[in-house]
Amino acid sequence: MTSTRPIRALLRGLEVLHVLNQQNGATVSEVATAIDLPRTTTYRILETLCHAGYAYRAASDERYRLTILVRGLSDGFDDEAWVTQIARPYMYELCNELVWPVAIATLSGSTMMIRQTTDHRSPLAVEKRGPGFRVAILGSASGLAYLAWCPPEQRDALLDLLAKSKRPEDQPAQNRRKVTDTLTETRKRGYALWRRQRRVSDELSLSVPILTADDRLLATLTIRFSSTAVPEAEAVQRFIPRLRAVAQRIGHEFAEQNERQALPIAHDSPSAAGEG
Repeated sequence: MTSTRPIRALLRGLEVLHVLNQQNGATVSEVATAIDLPRTTTYRILETLCHAGYAYRAASDERYRLTILVRGLSDGFDDEAWVTQIARPYMYELCNELVWPVAIATLSGSTMMIRQTTDHRSPLAVEKRGPGFRVAILGSASGLAYLAWCPPEQRDALLDLLAKSKRPEDQPAQNRRKVTDTLTETRKRGYALWRRQRRVSDELSLSVPILTADDRLLATLTIRFSSTAVPEAEAVQRFIPRLRAVAQRIGHEFAEQNERQALPIAHDSPSAAGEG
């Protein structure tokens, strides 16, 4: 049985991804030299990766860098083990205090993925969502919080990607000005808000970013509740200070654990590098 011949263009694209992953940015010439390809071919591959949202070219130094979207290529929970190890105790404590379900989500491709949740512990969780549940970036408080606090280059790449999507939940990205205004207001008030209409009572979600001391965005921390049981103004007053405090503790402990284990923080994307 004869083996299938590999697709050379795909192999070259993967080689370019590997080079960008090994460096904190590289020029066309540097990538071309590293993989022994003509400069014109390398440029086309790099621009293709930019078009797909996996890379971007920084205007400041013309170097190509990877975006956070490359992490979607390795979807899984191994690289998010810190969520369970560090955040879960804080989330359980917060759920016991506030009763309403709390969740942590991270970017996964062009959606937000719940990595850990207290739905199974909260008697007020109408819909039980578990790890792996996905929500739309522009259709969730966690997604809006992520966009509001992620680096500008990553935000632009994500919005460009969503604007090309055929999914109904991504269509708001086609109105860039409106989305930008929403994100600006979100950042200004310090939290994201999403209202989901339901038959009996609207479900509200409040979300805050989990950041390290150097403003690296790790994830988002979100609480869901009934607007009938807890009006929005009351919820903001009661929940936001607690969400912020827990998010700060998680970010602080994450940084401390990395330092203790001598594991350098990855610089494989704008988000990981904390640029912006």
